[in-house]
Amino acid sequence: MSETSKNRSLHIGGRLIALSAAVLVLAAAQAHAQRAVQVPTAPQVASPFQGSVGAGQAQPETVDLTFDEAIQRGLKTNLGVLLSSSQTAAARGERLSELQTLLPSVDATIGEDVLQVDLAAQGFKIQGAPTIIGPFGYTDVRASLNWSLVDVASLRNYLAARHNFQAAQLSAEDARDLVVLTVGNAYLLALADEARVTSAEAQLATAKVSLDQAVANHEAGTAPLLDELRARVDYQAQQQQLIVAQNAREKDKLALARTIGMPLDQKFNLADKAPYAAFDQPDVEKAIQEARGNRKDLAALAEQTKAAEEQRKTATADRLPTLTFSGDYGDIGSTLGHSHGSGEAVGTLTAPLFDEFALRGEAQMAQAQLDTARDQLSDRNAQVDADVRDALLDIASAQKLVETARSSVELAGEALKEAQERYANGVSDNLAVSQAQQSVAQANNQYVASLYRHNVAKLSLARALGASQNYRDYLKQSQ
Repeated sequence: MSETSKNRSLHIGGRLIALSAAVLVLAAAQAHAQRAVQVPTAPQVASPFQGSVGAGQAQPETVDLTFDEAIQRGLKTNLGVLLSSSQTAAARGERLSELQTLLPSVDATIGEDVLQVDLAAQGFKIQGAPTIIGPFGYTDVRASLNWSLVDVASLRNYLAARHNFQAAQLSAEDARDLVVLTVGNAYLLALADEARVTSAEAQLATAKVSLDQAVANHEAGTAPLLDELRARVDYQAQQQQLIVAQNAREKDKLALARTIGMPLDQKFNLADKAPYAAFDQPDVEKAIQEARGNRKDLAALAEQTKAAEEQRKTATADRLPTLTFSGDYGDIGSTLGHSHGSGEAVGTLTAPLFDEFALRGEAQMAQAQLDTARDQLSDRNAQVDADVRDALLDIASAQKLVETARSSVELAGEALKEAQERYANGVSDNLAVSQAQQSVAQANNQYVASLYRHNVAKLSLARALGASQNYRDYLKQSQ
């Protein structure tokens, strides 16, 4: 083979290798882009705390929304709080109804009767007497009283209703704690999305610089086509990342608006930034004891257990006799001017004689409800313990992740700068630049995610301790 043929073969082989490498780079970039795109999932049933009752109309100008303003709006309009308030009102009404069964009931009646009697129709046939009597009438003005003097079952029902009302009040307070956690999480998630968008925009700008440099070098003949293709793929991948980040931000801002009752077409900016400061770990056992004393959901379950105990006692009290009094007094006569007082008083003692199956069935159902309430209370005590421990573990791990991610961001930035300088000086190709850009993107995403986890863990600890209303004490740190 001639020298010319050998050179031509080497040249063609080099181009084939370059094109093959370019195809591999494109395939890898497309796979990376596909992994970056979020696949929509089927809608799930939302919690009441994810919704709200809308308040007001959207304003034409963009408004600034602070963290505190979002929390306060949520406490007023969140659906979870409103439903809890309605349940409390229903429990109050049930308590009043049960209370009335223990108090005397007094009624007043005024009656005016007009009658005409057909004696023949009634079977009375008296020789010489009229068969029709009337019309005639009378007026009756009367007050009546009914009172259960001794009714142990009604007393137990009232005590159960009172415990249920107290449980509803505690549940309403717990709902406010859940609103703080839900709205706070939504706000912090939107802040994380803002940070991801800012990072993606910066990475896109860097990728554009690298692309322009690779195109210029290729046109000047100092860099192969592979460098330009690699830079172009990196640029398009960053464009996709930015689109995904912007979409996530807008969706999470909609979710935040839903939790606080803000009109969905209202444009708003997040006025606060994600805070961070090291958190001093408290004593675990003391924190658990504090949580058991403060958690409203735990106290509500304790009240529900007491209500179940009263219902169980009601099933036993149904076997006891009851003593009731009823009476009335009033004036009756042809007219009020021609009337006379009359009255009646009746005392009744009632005792069940043959209701054994019904009484046993009621007792068994009440006992089952009591056992269920006790089991739930025991489980909630363990859950409170787990909530505190989980939150403390999350804070500790997220704090380490934030510190590590900060260092990684700095190191990745220095590595990218070094790779760009080496490529600009012709020391190496742009593969190192591409890899450094991916490292910067990964480091930024890890930092944003760890900062979000750290702040949410603090809110979760406030919730676990029953101190969500003091969320500022957990998040007030330097920016």
